Amino acid sequence: MMTGGKATRSDNAETNAPYGRVSDTTLRHHSLTIDGVKFKRFMQAAYVWLKQQEPIVNSYNVYPVPDGDTGTNMMHTMRSAWEACTNVDESSIGTVVRAVSMGAIRGSRGNSGIILSQLWRGFSRSIDGKTSCNAQDLAAALREAANTAYAGVNNPVEGTMLTVAREVADAVEKAAQQSNDLRHLLDTATRAAFESVQRTPNLLKILKEAGVVDSGGYGLYVILDGMRRFANGEPIDVTPQPDVAHEVHTTLPAGEWGYDVQYLIHAPEGTRLDVEKIRADIESMGDCPLVFGDDAMVKIHVHVPDPGVPLSYGVRLGSIRDVIVEDMQAQSAVFTPGQVKPDTSSQSLPEVEVAIVAVASGEGIIRAFKDVGARAVVPGGQTMNPSVEDLVQAIKEAHARHVILLPNNSNIIMTAQQAAQLSEIPAEVVPTRTIPQGIAAAIAFNFERDVPGNLSAMNTAAQHVITGEITTATRTVTVSGVSAQNGQVIGLIDDKLALAGEKVDETVMQLLELVRAEEYELITLYYGNNLPKHEAEQTAQQVRERYPSHVVDLYEGQQAHYYFVIGIE
Repeated sequence: MMTGGKATRSDNAETNAPYGRVSDTTLRHHSLTIDGVKFKRFMQAAYVWLKQQEPIVNSYNVYPVPDGDTGTNMMHTMRSAWEACTNVDESSIGTVVRAVSMGAIRGSRGNSGIILSQLWRGFSRSIDGKTSCNAQDLAAALREAANTAYAGVNNPVEGTMLTVAREVADAVEKAAQQSNDLRHLLDTATRAAFESVQRTPNLLKILKEAGVVDSGGYGLYVILDGMRRFANGEPIDVTPQPDVAHEVHTTLPAGEWGYDVQYLIHAPEGTRLDVEKIRADIESMGDCPLVFGDDAMVKIHVHVPDPGVPLSYGVRLGSIRDVIVEDMQAQSAVFTPGQVKPDTSSQSLPEVEVAIVAVASGEGIIRAFKDVGARAVVPGGQTMNPSVEDLVQAIKEAHARHVILLPNNSNIIMTAQQAAQLSEIPAEVVPTRTIPQGIAAAIAFNFERDVPGNLSAMNTAAQHVITGEITTATRTVTVSGVSAQNGQVIGLIDDKLALAGEKVDETVMQLLELVRAEEYELITLYYGNNLPKHEAEQTAQQVRERYPSHVVDLYEGQQAHYYFVIGIE
């Protein structure tokens, strides 16, 4: 559980583990260097440990929406970084870390992934040309990593992973003055990262209000902790043992993902749940277990080959609710590196002067973008952020002499900007934060204008759109004065939690009242998340009756997680 924004043992048993097993006195009298061969193993340890802790990093998302994917984005970025260095057949650490940096940059996803790639970029710049790394080299590299990451963000905010990176560099520089042992410095770095993460709610008000620590900072702590564990010979990839109830833990075959299972267990009246026993049982069933709660209600998350096993287990203990079962194999087929393909047949199209490349998810929304002129649409959005490499490839396959990117998600803007910088084809980004903004920007595009003229018109059009989103709260939280219970219908206005309700249609109407929709002219509703068509039509009719002078359009967006995405302009 979260208490005052601090991660406790019930959130992650590894959080309070000792940071090393060698005494400070011993460490001061030993030295240790790392060459490229050893650094690959450090990278592997960091990646594997982050992959295991991914759901915990995701759980620290501020808003209770089903797209808390900081851990997922950082994990994919680290995987790309690690894979990039595995085939480097050199012992020079400078060469290996250069490959890590390029892999992280091209594979980075989301804002957290982009910042992580900038950390590796700075680290590589400091280590470049060295055959091995000693304590002083590590301290200098961590300082350059933090400086580069800060410089790569337009408006750095304290209380984020930037702060954690800087405070880690501070601590390691001081430790390097007293010790030459890299194990001691890794121990110091990990401890400093953990302590810095715990302070993030005091630096960023919204974290304290939501009762969480910064998820990106926590992810950085996990990466350092994975390296520290490897240096000290501590376990990284532990295979769980079957529990006394004989629930069988079946290891997923290599390359397969299985099912993501999430649900709540509510204790029957007059009984109490044993959280520690449940945690042990769930850990024995599969991968990425996450169990937290109290004796009345427990949240379960686990990856398993057979979703029936954890579900049947939960039913035996009490009432299970808010059940989510997702086929991760199907999802990974779309988002495995090298497999993401833009939805376009541009290979058979003639080259054009300027083309729009958009990011979107949901068949209906993808069609809408193509209808308004997008030449290529990259699958992605909430919970599915494309990588820099995916966007670079889409720019290339658009067959245009100049490309305008529409990220359509606040967590993809930095990725799009990085892709535009790496692309050999000139590309610009209109920083659309939502799907309605992206549609409005695409409509404003005119083939007869030059690129600067189109950028101006598209930015203006996007800024005139208000976006509403209707989804379900993934946890109980109070943010910006709005309280929402887990499982409750919630409404967001321009990415911020605005209200909570009990019914989808009622929440739509309340959201429109909050944005003073009567002062606008057009309301566009994209429905999805398996909302039945007749219910969507009934809601649209309610909107038309309430706003009879408005144009109210309804489209089947087929987007995941969100019942409605609404554009008001």
